[in-house]
Amino acid sequence: MVKFLDLQHQYSTIKEDIDNAIQTIINNSSFIGGNELKSFESNFASFQSAAYCIGVANGTDAIEIAIEALDLPKGSEIIVPANSFIASSEAVTRSGHKVVFCDCNDTNYSISLDSLRSVITKNTKAIIAVHLYGHPCDMDALLSIAKEYDLKIIEDCAQAHGAEYNGKRIGAIGDIGTFSFYPGKNLGAYGDGGAIVTNNESLATKSRMIANHGRIEKYNHIFEGRNSRLDTLQAAILNVKLQHLEDWTNQRIKIADYYLENLKNVSEITLPKRSDWARQVYHLFVIRTDKREELKAYLAEQNIQSGIHYPIALPKLEAYAYLNQAETDFNANQMDSQLLSLPIGEHLSLDEVEIVVNAIKKFFS
Repeated sequence: MVKFLDLQHQYSTIKEDIDNAIQTIINNSSFIGGNELKSFESNFASFQSAAYCIGVANGTDAIEIAIEALDLPKGSEIIVPANSFIASSEAVTRSGHKVVFCDCNDTNYSISLDSLRSVITKNTKAIIAVHLYGHPCDMDALLSIAKEYDLKIIEDCAQAHGAEYNGKRIGAIGDIGTFSFYPGKNLGAYGDGGAIVTNNESLATKSRMIANHGRIEKYNHIFEGRNSRLDTLQAAILNVKLQHLEDWTNQRIKIADYYLENLKNVSEITLPKRSDWARQVYHLFVIRTDKREELKAYLAEQNIQSGIHYPIALPKLEAYAYLNQAETDFNANQMDSQLLSLPIGEHLSLDEVEIVVNAIKKFFS
């Protein structure tokens, strides 16, 4: 079996360090807050080249808290790309604002700048730049648009730990960035977890207070917040994994390069394109084909796992029927039936990747 994801294999390679980290937390009975959380926040901020990091309960909370910290006028329009997980958009509406979808491009599937410009109105106050599949958005272009229209930029980095735009780590390039540590992410916990990063001290302070019941001191609540904390066990696990993330990422890039080189002559599929200025970390390696379902079934017959991210574009979900955008001429509304994610990750050898490549070639021949 060529596995799409193999967390057991990953654990086996770092078992001693993980077990020791967990046992230390249990021995200390320090399950909320404490030095291990502070250590991870400091380490992850450094890893992402950000001044501040706030650990929170999950990636969705991270986006909601980031939106709240920006203190936008109630009912503001926030633009979200149509090809993403629903967390990117539901955080907007659950924060009391209006989600407005724009399209993704058809090369690396990040936000389409032309489509973005076309949906900006006087009520638009922010953009959620989703670094989808691990490929960074064109941040200079987004910063220019944000400056022109006086907009805030929230970077959704749930799939892009360690990704770079022009040599700069994403997350703190815009106003504020959010991360998920869902177990299947490039940097994943053993449960839910998330983080917020920023270079803005006031946004960092506000975010931390929102996530901790509106307080800095134990019983001095400045405003009503919420309870959204990255627990210490997960912080300890993430601290161990963070030491290996660069090596794991380099293996993902090596696998992606192999796919790009060895599938480039298969005319029936469209390969993703990596921009010259991008360090793409390949949370997913996504191809496009009109025979998506048939290819997926064939790969399964060959004991090769694959995935679909995401089978229904956001504007076509029942949750957003009220926006009447299901028939909009978006790339995302057409490509959701064509995108297929191939196995990628540090658990794979190039021999296994060759099996995938050969299977795809055989299917189309």
